[in-house]
Amino acid sequence: MKIKSVRARVFQWKGKTVPPQGNFCSNAMDLVYSNTESMSTFRFHSWTVVEIETDDGIVGIGNVALAPKIAKAIIDEYLAPLVIGQDPWDYEYLWQRMYRATHAWGRKGVTMAAISAVDLAIWDILGKSVNKPVFKLLGGRTKEKIPCYYSKLYRTDLKEMQDEAQKFLDQGFTAFKMRFGYGPAHLQHGVKENLKSVEAIREVIGYDNDLMLECYMGWNLEYAKRMLPKLAKFEPRWLEEPVIADDIDGYAELNNMNIIPISGGEHEFSLYGFKQLLDKKAVSVVQYDTNRVGGITAAHKINALCEAYSVPVIPHAGQMHNYHLTMSTIASPMAEYFPIFDVEVGNELFWYIFDGEPIADNGFLQLRDDVPGLGLSLKTEYLDQFDIIE
Repeated sequence: MKIKSVRARVFQWKGKTVPPQGNFCSNAMDLVYSNTESMSTFRFHSWTVVEIETDDGIVGIGNVALAPKIAKAIIDEYLAPLVIGQDPWDYEYLWQRMYRATHAWGRKGVTMAAISAVDLAIWDILGKSVNKPVFKLLGGRTKEKIPCYYSKLYRTDLKEMQDEAQKFLDQGFTAFKMRFGYGPAHLQHGVKENLKSVEAIREVIGYDNDLMLECYMGWNLEYAKRMLPKLAKFEPRWLEEPVIADDIDGYAELNNMNIIPISGGEHEFSLYGFKQLLDKKAVSVVQYDTNRVGGITAAHKINALCEAYSVPVIPHAGQMHNYHLTMSTIASPMAEYFPIFDVEVGNELFWYIFDGEPIADNGFLQLRDDVPGLGLSLKTEYLDQFDIIE
């Protein structure tokens, strides 16, 4: 079996969207002077889909959501020539070819995300070629089913947030993640608004359920150090990405305050990046995304590393490529889950592009043993709602 072709297409949403409200989530741009609220226009409404075909007709599907047009160009010009004509079962060799050939200008960011998409498609081929789901190739089933936490809860009107939390509490979820809407630029008013939002969600879900808090890199070290003692009484399971991803020493300082566990890794890449985080004790929870971190080949190694460090892995964003990793390792106790929703920020696009994504039932997800590969296919229902760039 040899790889015959690599096809990368950008699916650009042109259908109906729901405009996000301002201050729905803090972010790294909050510390940069601007005349507009930075997150009010934050979108990623396109996605790159990669289809790799073998000479015996198997088609593997991968995907990348970071900078889709740039990722497509990298795949077309640099990565495809490195894997065409090769045996997909030599996946480690192919991964190293892609990683090392682009190392001078790649290593992290969109290049690693592009490598991830190709690697995902290769693993999809492997599963299909032996009629096994990918998680069976990675170690098999370590859980009867996957616990998942509800992860929308953007900062909006507090009553709306409470109603949303109650709706999914009634559906059986026992863990929730909410976003902070404010950071250092909003001064003491923002501090009060952040605390009010956490208190509002705790009023609904109580203290018998988990609550996770996300900053999306919107704070800095000084602000986070002031906030941690104020947040401790709400007993959060973790505080996510309080500072920018490059401030590893900042993560380490916050994590070693031992007030609230610090999580991160959504914007970290490769085995080496996570070894650095773990060696510095910078995070108590690792949150890579398989379609960013280097694909399944890289993520599988990171899982083993985290298991050795006794640091749990709870991948970013849910989605099928992450669920296979979560199912196949005891290092991953649970998964993130975004429900089907009208297109807003962009996380929702996965539901509109792919069939096969599992729907949570009473706070759990299930992967089927009888569906080979990643278990995804391209959805036809919404094709007319996309501009597709070949």
